[in-house]
Amino acid sequence: MVNKRVPDWLNSSLWSSPGPQPSVQSPSSSPTPLNEDDNRSTRSATKSSTVTVNAVKAGASANDGELTVERPGSMTAAPAVIRAETRHVPPRAKTEIRDPLSSSSNYHSDDENGSSASSTTTSASAAAAAAAISSAEDISRQAQLCQELSRKIINMGEVRRLASQGIPDGAGIRATVWKLLLGYLPTEKALWPTELVKKRSQYKHFKEELLVNPSEITRKLEKSVILDDEGTVIEDKGALPRSEIPQGEHPLSLGKNSIWNQFFQDTEIIEQIDRDVKRTHPDLHFFSGDTPFAKSNQDSLRNILIIFAKLNPGIRYVQGMNEVLAPLFYVFRNDPNEENAASAEADTFFCFVELLSGFRDHFCQQLDNSVVGIRSTITKLSQFLKEHDEELWRHLEMTTKVNPQFYAFRWITLLLTQEFNFPDSLLIWDTLLSDPEGPLETLLRVCCAMLIIVRRRLLAGDFTSNLKLLQNYPSTNISHLLYVANKLRVKSV
Repeated sequence: MVNKRVPDWLNSSLWSSPGPQPSVQSPSSSPTPLNEDDNRSTRSATKSSTVTVNAVKAGASANDGELTVERPGSMTAAPAVIRAETRHVPPRAKTEIRDPLSSSSNYHSDDENGSSASSTTTSASAAAAAAAISSAEDISRQAQLCQELSRKIINMGEVRRLASQGIPDGAGIRATVWKLLLGYLPTEKALWPTELVKKRSQYKHFKEELLVNPSEITRKLEKSVILDDEGTVIEDKGALPRSEIPQGEHPLSLGKNSIWNQFFQDTEIIEQIDRDVKRTHPDLHFFSGDTPFAKSNQDSLRNILIIFAKLNPGIRYVQGMNEVLAPLFYVFRNDPNEENAASAEADTFFCFVELLSGFRDHFCQQLDNSVVGIRSTITKLSQFLKEHDEELWRHLEMTTKVNPQFYAFRWITLLLTQEFNFPDSLLIWDTLLSDPEGPLETLLRVCCAMLIIVRRRLLAGDFTSNLKLLQNYPSTNISHLLYVANKLRVKSV
């Protein structure tokens, strides 16, 4: 039977999607402010008859064709997993961006709230009061986090509790908190310097071993000399004759251990990484542009992804990993501690590896239909929605035939980085990384909350309008979204 009654807390107009949020400014602690004015355009309307979804799986290239999904009549079998292309979210206000948690946001509601012009004054007053309360809470939470970080032994339970509510970035503590949440820093603070030196030295070794061009190895052999027992130079070999070049260092070698053979095999993946890195957040000067700083940041992303691909031959590189990497590198590169900021590339690599360890099976096509694959995770989301709002679940999947794979694949694999603007994504990640059981369960709750928040529009929509809405998710107050997600956690216990 369909659950006729929706819980009272879901009927509140509070959970309706608000309209565009007001401006936010760049944090003073960040070396480079985010800029959303440059290359973002408004979302284009989806064609009424078809929905286009671009393939994005391992081995997919920028030249892959598009997949057009027409409205299904009946679905007797689950469709193939659709790899959705990354997209860029248009700005909600034409201003600079600062930490979203310290934003004095006005909670405007969209049409589904049924708000009228006569309620504008009341809404503004309520928003001002809510902003004042939120600001006070941010200051208090920031002080508590700073106090926890000053202890000799970090209480991770308390850090997780505070971080799950959002990390105010005024004190520049998000980088340190994320490193703790991802297990990169130990809980004993005295061990931090030793651990950082060891990890950064290890990453330097990775770069020296994995990023070297084979021609450099041959060049070193050409410059080698022969010494006698007393250390005197007997012969400067100069350029090596072809007969003296080792088999593994010969450019035409096809051996499995040949560095040149491996180099040519890696070329295709490296070219894909180069293309994706250049497309990473083109609206942000931090990642895009011709400035030396932007190019340096692009080089760091490229290095991390290439090293990860070479150290993980079972997965290598999958399109979209650059979008998951970007928030980590941005936060660590903007650490107010200059030494930490200078070592952001090394720190980001290890945190990226740790973060992906809980999601890596989603990027492996061979595991799509397994219990750990992306299809299984999307099914969990569907079941979760059915448990909490069966009416909405039935309308989406039975009446309008909107298969969750059409929208949830990108939500899950890219950790919602493409559904919201950049500072909102950081706020969501504060909550995801704070879950002691790993980000996946919290991610599914947030995805379910995204559906519930727009339930009125979904219940009134058909296949085309609902798919357009979910593939271009509307502006939403993130505090409301995370509150609903937390409510779902409580109801599941």
